[in-house]
Amino acid sequence: MTWNMTRRNLLGLAGGMAAIPLVAACQPRTDDTSSDQRDHGSHSDRHGDDRHGDDKNSTGRLLRSDARLPEPFTSPLPVPPVLRPVRTDATTDYYEITQRPGRAGILPGYSTEVWGYDGRFPGPTIESRSGRQVVVRHRNELPVPTVTHLHGGVTPSRYDGYPTDVVLPVGGRSAGSAGAIAHGSFDYAYPLGQPAATLWYHDHRMDFTGPQVYRGLAGFHLVHDAVEEALPLPRRERDVPLMICDRAFAADGSFHYPSIDSSLTGEPGVTSDFMKGVLGDVILVNGAPWPVLEVAAVRYRFRLLNASNARRYQLALDPPPPSGTAFVQVGSDVGLLGRPIDHEAIDIAPAERFDVVVDFGSYPVGTQVTLVNRYGTGSTGHVMRFHVVRKARDDSTVPPRLADLEQPSPPSTITRRMKFSRSGSHYETWTINGQAFDPNRIDAQVSLGATERWLITTNADHPVHIHLGHFQVLSRNGGKPGPYDAGWKDTVDMRPEDEVEIVVRFNGYRGRYVFHCHNLEHEDMAMMANIEVT
Repeated sequence: MTWNMTRRNLLGLAGGMAAIPLVAACQPRTDDTSSDQRDHGSHSDRHGDDRHGDDKNSTGRLLRSDARLPEPFTSPLPVPPVLRPVRTDATTDYYEITQRPGRAGILPGYSTEVWGYDGRFPGPTIESRSGRQVVVRHRNELPVPTVTHLHGGVTPSRYDGYPTDVVLPVGGRSAGSAGAIAHGSFDYAYPLGQPAATLWYHDHRMDFTGPQVYRGLAGFHLVHDAVEEALPLPRRERDVPLMICDRAFAADGSFHYPSIDSSLTGEPGVTSDFMKGVLGDVILVNGAPWPVLEVAAVRYRFRLLNASNARRYQLALDPPPPSGTAFVQVGSDVGLLGRPIDHEAIDIAPAERFDVVVDFGSYPVGTQVTLVNRYGTGSTGHVMRFHVVRKARDDSTVPPRLADLEQPSPPSTITRRMKFSRSGSHYETWTINGQAFDPNRIDAQVSLGATERWLITTNADHPVHIHLGHFQVLSRNGGKPGPYDAGWKDTVDMRPEDEVEIVVRFNGYRGRYVFHCHNLEHEDMAMMANIEVT
C-alpha cells in the first residue's frame, strides 16, 4: 500500500478539521468544557448527555458502551511484563518490539482486538539505568503507519517521535512524505542522560494519535538511578505501575471510538460531537476494568499514569486511612521530588505521572480500600480496589529528603506567551497563539541550554506537554503553584481560564521538537507547535 503523507499539503491544517462542520457555529465562545456542551441535546442513548456532564472537570463528551460491562472489582490487576533486552554491550541495551494486532479478554465474555506493542495492552515495561543507552527496534506489523514517542525522555530529535517521522507497515511504501520515513522497522535510540523517572512510550502519528493510543499503543518505561535506589522506598512487587485510562466498548466487545474513518487510513479526526475529547465509561487499570489488587498491610509505591485521551481524575481512597495521609507523593513527571508531599486526593490530567506511596498498615486486615475518582459519576467514579489480606514485615519508609533538585534561575521577564484556545470563524479549530500546526513552520526558536520563562493561558482543559524541555511551575493565576505542580515536569494541567508561568530549560540536543495539548483529540486537530533548538 502507498501512504501519501502530503494530505495537509504541508500546511499543518489538521485533516480532522474538515470533519468539524458548522455544528460549532451555534456554540458560544466560552463553551470549552464538558459541562458547557448545551447545544448537543439530541443524540443516541450511547452518547452521554453533556448538559449535565459525566465529568465537568474534563473537556470532552461521554461515549457509552454497548457491550455488557462487568461488575467492578472482579478482575485481578495485571502488571505488564518487564521486557528483556535481546542483547547488551558495554554501553547499550538493545530491545525489539513488534507493533501488531492482538486479542485481549478485557471484558468477560468478549475478545477485544488491540493494537499493541508485542500485541499487548499495555505494552511491556522497559526498565533502564540512567546514563545507559537504550535502543528499541520497533517493527510495524499494523495496517497503518506509526510513530513512537518516549514521553518525558531527553532524546535526540531524530528519535523523539516527531509526528510525521513515521514507520510504515512492513511492505508499505510512501509518496511525497513530509517527514522521515522508515520502512517496516526503525531503531529508536534513547541516551537516557536524565534522573530516575516514570516515563511512558506511546504512538504519536500526526492526526491519528488519539485512535492509535486508544487501541492500545502505550507502555511504561521506567528509569532508575543510584539516588533512587539508595532510598528506602517500597521495591520489587511493592513498586507497582498503574496505567489508568478510560475506554468505551461496542456491542461485540471491540474498542468503540468515534473516528470518521475507522480504518485510520483515510480522513482523520472524530465526528463533530467529540471534537472536545472522548470520555469512555469504563475505567481500565493496566488494561483491566476496575481491577482488584490484594495487598499486605504495608507500604506500596504506585506509579500513577493518566493514559486517557481526555479524562481528568481526582483520585482518593475510600475509606481514607485511619491514620496518616492517603498519598505521599515522592515523584513527578520526570523525577523524584526534593521532599515528599502529603495529599488526601490527587488531580491528574492526561499524560501526567505521580509517584506515590500508600501505607496500608493502618487498615485492618480484611479491609477493602477503593481508589475512587471524585470527578467521575456512576461507573467512572471507581478506578480499582485494594484488598488488605495479610500482615507482613515492612522495612520501607519515606525519608524527609528524597533528592537534591536543581533550582533553575528564571529570567525576570516573560520570554514567550502561549495561548491555547479555540479559533476560527465559528471557533471550530484548536490552536496555539491562533495558529494550527504546520510541520514547516517554526513557532519558537531557542538556544541549546537556554532557560526561558513562559506564560501559558487557556480557555479550556488543556494538559500542555513540551517535548525535550523539562520545566517547573512558578505560579498559577498570579499566585503560588498548585498543590499538584511540584517537581520537574513535562506536562502541566491547565484548567479553563488558567494562567500558568513555568520556567523551562532545553538541555541535551539540537533539532526540531513539538509542544502540544495532550488531550489527544485536540492534538489530532492541530493543537501543536514546533520548537527548534539551535
